Amino acid sequence: MIDLKIACYHCGDPCSDTHLEIGDKHFCCAGCKLVYEVLNEHELCTYYDLNAHPGKSQRHRGREGRFAFLEDEAVISSLVSFTDGKQTHLTLSVPQMHCSSCLWLLEHLDRLQPGILSSRVNFSAKEIFIIMDPGQTTVREVVETLADIGYEPWLSPQGTKRIAEKNNVRAVQISIAGFCFANIMMLSLPEYFSVAGYLQDQIGAAFRYIGLVLALPVFFYCAREFFVNAWKGVKTRTLNIDLSIALAILVTFLRSLYNLLLLDGSTYFDSMSGIVFFMLIGRWAQDKTQRFLVFDRDYRSFFPIAVNLKKGHEITPVLISALKEKDIIEVYDQEIVPADAILVKGKASVDYSFVTGESLPKYIEPGGIIYAGGKQVGERLELMVIKRSDQGYLTHLWNRDAFTEKDGKNSFLYRASNLFTLGVLLLTLAAGLYWFVRGETTLMWNALTTTLIVACPCALLLAATFTNGNVMRILKRSGLFLRNAGVIPAMAAINHVVLDKTGTITLSRDFKITYRGRGLAPDQVALVTSLLRHSTHPLSRAVLQNLGAAPAVAVESFRNVPGMGIEGWVADQHLKIGSRQFVQGDTAPDAEAGSSRVFISTDGMVLGFFELQNTYREGLADFMERIQEKTALSILSGDNSAEYPRLREMTGPGAVIRFDQSPEDKYRYIKTLQDHQQHVLVAGDGLNDAGALRQSNVGIAVMDRGGHFTPASDAIIRGNVLTRLDQMLEFAGKAAVIIKVSFVYSIIYNLIGLYFALQGMLRPVVAAILMPVSSIGIILITFFLSEWYGRKLRSGRA
Repeated sequence: MIDLKIACYHCGDPCSDTHLEIGDKHFCCAGCKLVYEVLNEHELCTYYDLNAHPGKSQRHRGREGRFAFLEDEAVISSLVSFTDGKQTHLTLSVPQMHCSSCLWLLEHLDRLQPGILSSRVNFSAKEIFIIMDPGQTTVREVVETLADIGYEPWLSPQGTKRIAEKNNVRAVQISIAGFCFANIMMLSLPEYFSVAGYLQDQIGAAFRYIGLVLALPVFFYCAREFFVNAWKGVKTRTLNIDLSIALAILVTFLRSLYNLLLLDGSTYFDSMSGIVFFMLIGRWAQDKTQRFLVFDRDYRSFFPIAVNLKKGHEITPVLISALKEKDIIEVYDQEIVPADAILVKGKASVDYSFVTGESLPKYIEPGGIIYAGGKQVGERLELMVIKRSDQGYLTHLWNRDAFTEKDGKNSFLYRASNLFTLGVLLLTLAAGLYWFVRGETTLMWNALTTTLIVACPCALLLAATFTNGNVMRILKRSGLFLRNAGVIPAMAAINHVVLDKTGTITLSRDFKITYRGRGLAPDQVALVTSLLRHSTHPLSRAVLQNLGAAPAVAVESFRNVPGMGIEGWVADQHLKIGSRQFVQGDTAPDAEAGSSRVFISTDGMVLGFFELQNTYREGLADFMERIQEKTALSILSGDNSAEYPRLREMTGPGAVIRFDQSPEDKYRYIKTLQDHQQHVLVAGDGLNDAGALRQSNVGIAVMDRGGHFTPASDAIIRGNVLTRLDQMLEFAGKAAVIIKVSFVYSIIYNLIGLYFALQGMLRPVVAAILMPVSSIGIILITFFLSEWYGRKLRSGRA
C-alpha cells in the first residue's frame, strides 16, 4: 500500500496521481488542476492565500452540456428576478461556499467573465446575487462558470425566492416602526418635560398631530402581522398571544385618537409604536437563528430543474413539471431520476441510498422500473416515464398524513399564556365596567389602556422569544440548528432516541479497508488500480483510493458486470475484481458476514481480497452508553445485517437494532412507540427517513456537508457533533426551566402592575415605561441563565 503524504493544493485531498502537478503544486485530479489553471490565468490566485486548500474536490465533474436546459426561456424565467434587456438579476444558491476564500472569489466573478457586471454574496444564506449583461453573456454561461471553478449552483424547481421575500417585508416593517417610534418619542418630549405647561401650550398640539401622521403607517402596515394572526386565532377559536398584542395596539391607538380629536388631550402613539417596534425586533431575532437553513423540502427539492426530452432524433430540455406519461427522457451519470420510469436503453446502476438507505447500487435490466429519487451511477440511460413526478413513490412518501406541521401549541408556555390572556381580558373588561358604572370615565380609560399595556402578554412572549433565542443560539453554536422554538420543549420530553445507520452514525463515504491474501507487488498494484479506474462501483472506488498512487498501465479491454465486478485485460494479463462469486465462481456465502469483500484474481489465480467495514463516528460507543442512561435507544437501517455484531458490541444488550428496514417499516416502528406513550426523537440523513422524521416528536436531519440535501425536519445537526446529542437534550431540559423562571418573573411583575392599573392609578405613559423595564429584566434573566446552563456545551465536555 502507498501511504499518501501529498495533499492537493486546491482541495486538500490525498493525491493519488503524482503526475498532476504545476511547479511545486500537486493536484488530486484533473478537475482540481483545471480550476487552478483557470484562476491562475485570470490572476485570481489570491483565493489560495486567504485559506489553505479552500476548494472542493473536482474528482467527479459533471458531464459537458448538462446545463443546456438553461437556454429554455421557461427555465430562465424561474431563476431570474429582474431583466430589462440591459441588466439581468439572478439569485443562485451555492451550498459549497464555506470560507473567506469562497466569498472573495465569488465576489470577483466579473474578472472571470466580462458579462458579469457584479456579484454579491449572502454568506449566511449561501446565496449569490449576480447582475449580468444579457448582451454579453447568458444564464447558462454564468452557471457554467460557477461550476467550472467548483461552485455549481443548486438549481431546484422550488427556486430561492420564498425566504428572501419574507425577510424583506420584516426588515421594511422594522425600519418604518423604528423610524416612527423614535420621532414620535421626540415629539412627545413637551408632554414629558413641560414646565408649568409652557411647552405643551406652545407647540404640543402641533406635535401631537404630526405624531398621528407618523403612527398611521405603524398601525396599518407594521402591526399588520399581529392583527392577521389574532384574526386567525379568533376564527379557529384559539386565544393566541397576538390577540392581546393586537388589542393593546388597537386600544392605545383608539384612545389616542379619542383624546386628540375630541378632548385635545395627551396621546400615546409613542407607546403604540414602541410595542410594535420591540415585538417585531424580538421576532426578527428569533427568525434569524435559522435563516440560512431550509427545513421544509418536498420531493421537488431533490430533483433537477429540467431534463432532456427525446422526440425522434431531437433532444430538447423541458421542465420537470411538464413531463407526461410515455415521454422518453435521458438521464446521465450522477443525475437523479425525476419520475418513475421504465428503462428503455442503457445499463442502469441506480443508487437508492437517499431513498431506501441501502448503500449499494441496484442493477436494473432493460424493461425494469426505476423509481424517482434514484441516482444513476454509470452510462447514459433512456427512460420512458410511467408516472408524472407528482404522482410517483416519493410523492406518496411526502404526502402522508404524518407530514402535517408540528408546532408548540401544546407546550407549557402556550397553555399558560392562553390562560393568562383570557384572565387579562376578563380583568380589563371588569375594571372598565366597574369604573364606568361609578361614573369615573378617566379612570375607566386608564384601566382599559394600562391593564392591556402593563399586563399584556408581550412580556410573556418576550420571555419565550429571548429565552428560546438564546437557547437556539447556543445550540447553533454547538452544531444543532432548530427549526423553531416549539422544538425545545419537545426535546426536553424525549425518552426514546431512534438512529438511522448509514450516513447517520456511520461516515457514508469512509470505509476501514484491510487487505488479506498474498502480498501485492508494485507492478500488480499498478495493474489493479489501472483496471479499477474504469469501475463505477462505490466499493471498487474505495479500494482504488486506498491503494493510492501507482503508475498507469494501458487497459486493453474491460467489462463491467452489474452487481458482480469488473474484468479486463491489462498488460497481457486477465484480471477479475469483484465479489467472491464473480472472481472464484463460488456461490457459497462468506464464512464471515461482518463486512463487504472485494476479491482479486490474475489469470485465474485468486490473490486475496479487500475487506471493507463501515467507519463509525468518533466517540459513538461512549455516546451510546451515555444516551442509554437517560433514554431508550433504537437503531434502524435499510442495509443488511452484516454490521450487527459490531453495533451490538457498541450498544450493549439494551438497544433495539433492526436491519432491512424500508421507509414504511421505519414509519410504523415510530408510530408503535408513540402508541405506547413514548416521546421519540429520530435522527437520519436520507429521504427514506422522511416519514419517520415527520412522525416523530422531534426529527433531526444529519448533515455532513453544507450542500447536502436534508429531508424535512425539526432540526438539522452537523454530523461531527451527533455524539453530543445527549448533552443537547439535557440542555433543552434546562431551557424549559429557564422559560418557567422567566414566566414566574413576568407573572409577578404583571401582578404588581395590575394592582395599580386596575385601580386606574397608572397613566399610559407610565405603563409604557414599565413595559420595557419588564422586558429588560426578562432579557437579563434568560441570557445569564442560558449561558450558565450552556457552559458544558461551550466547553465541549462529554
